[in-house]
Amino acid sequence: QVQLVESGGGSVQAGGSVRLACASSSYIGSIYCMGWFRQAPGKEREGVAYITSGGTTHYAESVKGRFTISRNDAKATLYLQMSTLKPEDTAIYYCATGRSQAICNHDYRDYNSWGQGTQVTVSS
Repeated sequence: QVQLVESGGGSVQAGGSVRLACASSSYIGSIYCMGWFRQAPGKEREGVAYITSGGTTHYAESVKGRFTISRNDAKATLYLQMSTLKPEDTAIYYCATGRSQAICNHDYRDYNSWGQGTQVTVSS
């Protein structure tokens, strides 16, 4: 399994932007699916955005149009650009790598390597 380290979290006011990065310990070009998840206090972990090695992206409805996922395989890094942030976006954000070479979805059980998480706090 690869080692993943997230960075870029912090506190921001509503309407602001934050860019998260997820650095991998090894080359990610052969990893079909990578994703971002988040978990707010008292809530279950939920999928936010996912991207395939071919560049196909998927987003949760709650973030569509506001968040953009991207990956730079040469830098072994996954990104999440978050804009027009809302207080309900407050959570710990995790990046993860998918188990399968064919599945890329919101089910956290389909991911096998996880970062330690980075906190994003959005104040109103």
